[in-house]
Amino acid sequence: MTAITYEYESALYVNMTNACSNRCEFCLRDNSSGSLYASDLWYHGKEPAKEEMLENILGRELSIYREIVFCGYGEPACRFDDMMWLCDEIKKRGDFSIRVNTNGQSDLITGKKTAPFLKGRVDCVSVSLNASTPEKYDEICHSIYGLQALPAILQFASEAAQYVPRVVMTVVSTMGEDEIERCRVLCEKTGALFKIREYISA
Repeated sequence: MTAITYEYESALYVNMTNACSNRCEFCLRDNSSGSLYASDLWYHGKEPAKEEMLENILGRELSIYREIVFCGYGEPACRFDDMMWLCDEIKKRGDFSIRVNTNGQSDLITGKKTAPFLKGRVDCVSVSLNASTPEKYDEICHSIYGLQALPAILQFASEAAQYVPRVVMTVVSTMGEDEIERCRVLCEKTGALFKIREYISA
């Protein structure tokens, strides 16, 4: 059965969608038989309605989790309006900490400036940076937006930092020291925090 929510490291993760604007070469979706975190995160056919997702979320004891994370086996911004609705519904029920894990392409995906919508709804945004130039990003992540992707990601992170208490840009440890340092410089220009994460293989 497909997991709408699942637990990982004392957080509750919401599997928002399987849609994504990227085809990253390192993505677990293509490099493993399934998720490392739940038995099945693939939505087979129609994805659940926002109301069904809320019912599943509220079926959990939310107070035991350090945060609620919108992630998904895809890019949660592909259901941006539904995600914002769910944030509102969760916040109505308590001061729960909400994080969004994203590729940072929400402005391109939705066709609007998305950072202002995060204010009061989202407490942390984690943006996967992945490369230091538009060309390298395109080579690794194969965004449908091509060379527009990385500039849009950096712009989003810069704007999100104005509305969200904590914005983090992440890279994987396998990138090499020089590339990591170039990414660090880009990140610092946006006002976001920088984090090196360990690469998780299948």
